[in-house]
Amino acid sequence: MEKRWNTDKVRKYIGSFESSWFAYATSEHLRTNAASGGVITALLLNLINKGDVDGALVCGSIIENGRAQPLFFIAQDKEALLSAQGSKYNAVDFNRDALPLIREFKGRLAVVALPCDTTNLHRVCENDPCLNDKVAVVITLFCGHNSRHELTDMVVDQLAPAGASLTGFRYRQGHWRGSLTAEFDSGERIEKPFSTFSDYQNLFFYCQQKCHHCIDHTGFNGDISIGDIWSRRMKSNPIKHNAIIVRNSTGSKIFAEAINAVVLTAFPETIAAVCEGQARSLPFHYNISARAKAGSFLRIKIKDSVHERVRWNHFLVALIALFNEKLSRSPGGQRIIRFMPRFILKMVLYVMKGLESI
Repeated sequence: MEKRWNTDKVRKYIGSFESSWFAYATSEHLRTNAASGGVITALLLNLINKGDVDGALVCGSIIENGRAQPLFFIAQDKEALLSAQGSKYNAVDFNRDALPLIREFKGRLAVVALPCDTTNLHRVCENDPCLNDKVAVVITLFCGHNSRHELTDMVVDQLAPAGASLTGFRYRQGHWRGSLTAEFDSGERIEKPFSTFSDYQNLFFYCQQKCHHCIDHTGFNGDISIGDIWSRRMKSNPIKHNAIIVRNSTGSKIFAEAINAVVLTAFPETIAAVCEGQARSLPFHYNISARAKAGSFLRIKIKDSVHERVRWNHFLVALIALFNEKLSRSPGGQRIIRFMPRFILKMVLYVMKGLESI
């Protein structure tokens, strides 16, 4: 494993960092509704309780007109932080919806954001000293890509009892891949494997087009980067962990304080172990060269910013991802996706993952 993730690859895929860890929230209560180990909630709660920040910008979810919608807000206590737990696979507009909240807030803030939004925030803070002083720490989420709201709407429609309207929705919680839950005004609560959603998402149906142009999987510009671990050795662990990349002195300080306060249970891990937990996603995400080459066949213009070697399997994976995203833009393509038999979805997904693994 160590040889596979050599220094050059780590520098490309991960960026600069000071240490790497596997960790989880010591409190079982903080892990209950988390997508993984609850580390983000524990870190933020510790910062608020210690008075290091006055609030934390997080992304929650609301149900509006029967649809699950993302919602940025500033949490200032435990209950608010818990309400924002769990992964959100729905398109957000950070500049429109989050930046004004940060600017208007009176006090110091921790910010949780996707890699692309972290980069935007970093750029804005460089040109705005007042905003830079306000943002105390940035925690960045690992992100393969985000999805347009139509994907969530389609999955909810497939699950909904006749005539029922959505009242509650969680994409993923529980051990390993976890489960998806949907609640309806008919009183029914439906729980399905997360693959009910993720099979479509992993095949890049309804992917945001901007994600084709991104190479940043873990958040180069954050103070701490946090994500899932999909290594086989962690599957049987009774407590789901987060992978942690501590990038600078700011991140090191707040992470060490959380460990010392026993808010986190953490174990040092090599950066190779972190990379292995994202073994397929990291190379694909970075290799925009493959997407640029595949895009030329599909009339999708993607600028090659890294000039990586494009092997035949990289090209085919990129071609599948771009084709599926493009298919999901048209009404006819959306009907095909909606009624595609599950076994075909699985078959294409296995082919794609097999190609990524070569």
